[in-house]
Amino acid sequence: MSDTKPDVKDEEKIDAAVEAELEGVPESMKQGGEGEAAEEADSAENRIENLERELAEAKQQVLYAQAETQNVRRRLEKDAQDARAYAATGFARDMLSVMDNMQRALTAIPEEVKDEEKWKGLINGIEATGRELETVFEKNGVKRVASVGLPLDPNQHQAMIEIPTEEHEPGTIVQEMQAGYVIKDRLLRPAFVGVAKKPE
Repeated sequence: MSDTKPDVKDEEKIDAAVEAELEGVPESMKQGGEGEAAEEADSAENRIENLERELAEAKQQVLYAQAETQNVRRRLEKDAQDARAYAATGFARDMLSVMDNMQRALTAIPEEVKDEEKWKGLINGIEATGRELETVFEKNGVKRVASVGLPLDPNQHQAMIEIPTEEHEPGTIVQEMQAGYVIKDRLLRPAFVGVAKKPE
């Protein structure tokens, strides 16, 4: 093998060919592509950060949606329970006047008539009807509001008159004019009452 050096002209040709090849290549690639690789890495990191942020937002929205769904379900369950519990409210309110008339009929009977044999069947029938009505009320959660002897409660009682008296503390109910009723824990009708006050 001969130990001949390449001709200078050959080296110039090689350099020219390399230069020609590199003419269309961007500068960043001529420098080993480091700049473009760094840009691509930054771009990938930005995309990852954006995706992580979007994922966190989506998770938060899912949690809010689940909480809202649970709240709606609870509200619907409560509404359904209330509908079942208070379904008889309108009917019960209408039946209060029937109960009032039964009690008025009983109190209107004079004492001397109650002992007469010919009226006993009628009186017993009215009393039995009143008891049956009370049983039906209790079965459906309708109860009479306690009043006489208690302090006035504006949530259950309506004061109609003030009665001067020394026997009771002012504000104490001393007379009931019309019975009040509740269904479960809701007021159907307040009790109409007379309240004690200090004599002048």
